[in-house]
Amino acid sequence: MNEQLSNLFKKYDVPAPRYTSYPTVPYWEQSPTTTQWFEELKKAFSSEVVPWALYMHIPFCESLCTFCGCNTSITRDHKKELPYIDLLTKEFESYIQNVPEFLQHPLEELHLGGGTPTFISPENLIKLLAPILERVKRSARFEASIEVDPRRTTTEHLKALKSLGFTRVSMGVQDFNSETQRLVNRIQPFEITRDLTQSARELGFASVNFDLIYGLPKQSLETMSEAIEKTLELRPDRIALYSYAHVPWIKPAQRLFTEKDLPQGEEKRQLYEYARARLLEEGYLEIGMDHFALPTDSLSEADKHGQLHRNFMGYTSRRTKILLGLGVSAISEAPTCFHQNEKVLPVYERRVNSNEVPTFRGHLLNDEDQSTREQILELMTKWHTKISNDQVSDLQAILAPLIQDNLVELNDTQLKMTAHGKPFLRNACMALDRRLRRQAPQTKLFSQSV
Repeated sequence: MNEQLSNLFKKYDVPAPRYTSYPTVPYWEQSPTTTQWFEELKKAFSSEVVPWALYMHIPFCESLCTFCGCNTSITRDHKKELPYIDLLTKEFESYIQNVPEFLQHPLEELHLGGGTPTFISPENLIKLLAPILERVKRSARFEASIEVDPRRTTTEHLKALKSLGFTRVSMGVQDFNSETQRLVNRIQPFEITRDLTQSARELGFASVNFDLIYGLPKQSLETMSEAIEKTLELRPDRIALYSYAHVPWIKPAQRLFTEKDLPQGEEKRQLYEYARARLLEEGYLEIGMDHFALPTDSLSEADKHGQLHRNFMGYTSRRTKILLGLGVSAISEAPTCFHQNEKVLPVYERRVNSNEVPTFRGHLLNDEDQSTREQILELMTKWHTKISNDQVSDLQAILAPLIQDNLVELNDTQLKMTAHGKPFLRNACMALDRRLRRQAPQTKLFSQSV
């Protein structure tokens, strides 16, 4: 990394949201009642054929990965599977009863995340998903994907998923180095990932994704080189190369290793830049922020045709107006509203068993929110966005350092990231984030931008 780029990373390495939504969750207010949430869903379905997406959150993991920021429940008790499946089924039924439009409009995407979705047995995955898929109208472009832990996923899992129409599988890898794996409490030999990747391909899965993380304890250029070369040996169709978000004030398990163990600042960013260079050398395309895909993958096709989208599931190859989230802590989205379920499993369980939709919080978007959301989404997926006349002078002042450093270009109608500015995408989005600018956080909320 040259000295100029190194200085830029030092200059702009500040706490920043990841912008999987706008407003970001800490700035949600005007939380809807469950009745209001139903009304916003019906409004979104009212005018045309509206494809929608379904997300199911499976919180269970057999062991705790200390890097993880997800909502999880650590247990080895697989007797919890069927009661939780019953909860998801009841929650879905509550939606059907109150918003029957879900059965009238096409389901375009299905995604299972967690936690560890393959904590659930192959037979119970079928028991959960088959009745739902039989009831809904699947889009002609229907795509189903799942996040899996290779340590807990069998060929029988993959066969069951394939029989249900799943086409994509995303594998949690993080890093192949044994010492890093020990420190994050995730021992996963290379052979396990290799064998599951081969099984997925033999069974006909169209896309295999690896989740990798840079900035983990004891990572170095040497260990990152090892991880990338092993990844290239298996050549997944997609790679998500996430920055480790060190937020021990939110996730206390991250205190099980010290900050001295973590590469930071320039040292951390070098890991990403090395990996990026190698992936580009090997024919991967850089997609949005932190993502790479082979030219044949649907994510690359979406990027090529300007159809790339970003939501709570990350980058996707298509945009749906409605994302319905089922399960503890799951987040849903409509054009005018966000909605999150109860985050504590016993509370979620009690409310679902009382035939309630387990609303925890949400946000009704005003006109300014909707406009800003579109701008940030466009910048995150296309590297440029239209701006209004009344924004120009304000943005010129806020973005002056990034303009001077040739990281963004700004004129009377458009804000655009330069080729050099792409690593600073989150910094540019912050300039558009009116809620953040009006009320800067007084405590630690976000991870570092670099």
